[in-house]
Amino acid sequence: MSRPTGAWRHQPQHRGRMWAASPFFRRQLVLLRSLLPQSPPPSSVAGCRFAHLSSPSGTSGSLRAARAMAAATVYEADAEAVVRRITPPLDRARHKGQAGKIAVIGGCREYTGAPYFAAISALKVGADLSHVFCTKDAATVIKSYSPELIVHPILEESYSDCVSNIMKHARQANIPTVVDGDGLFLITNNLGLVEGNPLAILTPNVYEYKRLVQKVLNCDVNEETASEQLMELCHKIGGVTIMQKGKADVICDGKTVTQVSTFGSPRRCGGQGDILSGSVAVFTSWAQHFILSNEQPTEKRVNPTTLGCIAGSLLLRKAASLAFEKNKRSTVTTDIIEFLGKSLEDICPAEH
Repeated sequence: MSRPTGAWRHQPQHRGRMWAASPFFRRQLVLLRSLLPQSPPPSSVAGCRFAHLSSPSGTSGSLRAARAMAAATVYEADAEAVVRRITPPLDRARHKGQAGKIAVIGGCREYTGAPYFAAISALKVGADLSHVFCTKDAATVIKSYSPELIVHPILEESYSDCVSNIMKHARQANIPTVVDGDGLFLITNNLGLVEGNPLAILTPNVYEYKRLVQKVLNCDVNEETASEQLMELCHKIGGVTIMQKGKADVICDGKTVTQVSTFGSPRRCGGQGDILSGSVAVFTSWAQHFILSNEQPTEKRVNPTTLGCIAGSLLLRKAASLAFEKNKRSTVTTDIIEFLGKSLEDICPAEH
């Protein structure tokens, strides 16, 4: 993506002031800062089995290596237990926005489906509000898909600098960020946007993961040491959570490696990754709130982004399975979205 034209390009030294002075950038920043509460310390959820990477001073090199290998062991998550634990109960005393406010950044004239799928999936999972920040050419199209979405036509055609600034401010406000699609291309060429951010989630497919490995580790993907390589990738980038999508979704936050291998659907229609992004965003918001409000001490501790990835992966797979059962080869992304609510209800029934 090319840099946007205008004052930022010709006066890079004034980028900070331009961000503060621009009304629509201020509106973006206010929204982003209001999305989630302050990031709580990591905790754990019952039913998840995780190994821990620990190398105290004085530990021998062979023991450290053995512990590192153990930490890179892939464990199957008890994903349904995670969903039940972090999904908030419906409460008549709550007001609009307390179940989650999601911002989707993206969408242009050629691509309107991806931001719509992510944003509407967030609502279907249970978020209260879902915003889409897109270009003017995409806004009317996306809005026409559903009146439920709040669409802001404020991005320029080339908005990589704008997205970079949004990611920086989201990080400062301790707001979890899910990076997918073109966002992964952006951060692959500018790792500093997510480096050292424990609330950043990368969701690469097989091709995007290959580019990340080549860029960061300067080597090719090694299937024989896949979990160790994924762990190393997380460490090199600096503690981000990576969800490597595939037959099984493998999730690593630099400390643990876990997977969700529940079978979904043999139908691989485009757009399922967008459903996943929206779902993971909501579940991560819920996990963050759950950990913040959890007063019970636990022995095992886990990042809320890991919990969000586990829950989002399972829900997508359950919905895809139900959609395929009904539609078979004609299954498309909108069919899967329609089963998100039922899938969550089957796992975690709503209480009236």
